[in-house]
Amino acid sequence: MQLNGKTAVVTGSTSGIGLGIAHVLARAGANLILNGFGDANLAIAEVARHGGNVGHHPADLSDVSQFEDLFAYAERKFGSVDILVNNAGIQHVAAVEDFPVERWDSIIAINLSAVFHGTRLALPGMRQRNWGRIINIASVHGQVGSTGKAAYVAAKHGVVGLTKVVGLETATSNITCNAICPGWVLTPLVQKQIDDRAASGIDAQQAQHDLLAEKQPSLAFVTPEHLGELVLFLCSEAGSQVRGAAWNIDGGWLAQ
Repeated sequence: MQLNGKTAVVTGSTSGIGLGIAHVLARAGANLILNGFGDANLAIAEVARHGGNVGHHPADLSDVSQFEDLFAYAERKFGSVDILVNNAGIQHVAAVEDFPVERWDSIIAINLSAVFHGTRLALPGMRQRNWGRIINIASVHGQVGSTGKAAYVAAKHGVVGLTKVVGLETATSNITCNAICPGWVLTPLVQKQIDDRAASGIDAQQAQHDLLAEKQPSLAFVTPEHLGELVLFLCSEAGSQVRGAAWNIDGGWLAQ
């Protein structure tokens, strides 16, 4: 699959899942717009090693005007946004009655509303060119629940629903919209959960095993590379009739 001449925006891509996806798309020849907080120089340098053009915009996706500026920047730099990967996400764990209201609002803003805003900003140009790929990184929690994760689960269920609507609204075009639903991926958020378990007195390897064993029958993490390769497939002609899908990549989590 070659994406030469295509431009991809990957939100939340200066580390973790988003950076892994950016690497795969860049290897396939796409221009990349990275997005994320902090010093992005290392991520830019890593992705640029694949030979493509790379830009970065630090938009806070909870601020619609900043998200709009990100798209304006991408179009100025490369002329189009052909692929949008809505990946940025945050998490907080607490029981519903203890869940801080401001945390709820921020999770819904980043994990759900930003997906809507990115999609609405990407679609006009994609319709004009009659080609586009919108890929939403949801979660197994877009299809099942877990205690303590009310905002995250609600947002990810919303992402799956939004994906279906956009998939239907673009069904007769060369634009597709799909969601990917990963299980456990070894990100800093998940590493913190392992560390918290290890703090109770068990070793880190056992803590990791126990975390996986509760949900993921393969006892192995999904990797950013796995997710990037699935994104690449969905960008290909072979994926052109995958529309409005929520694609599980979860080591068997949802098969149980």
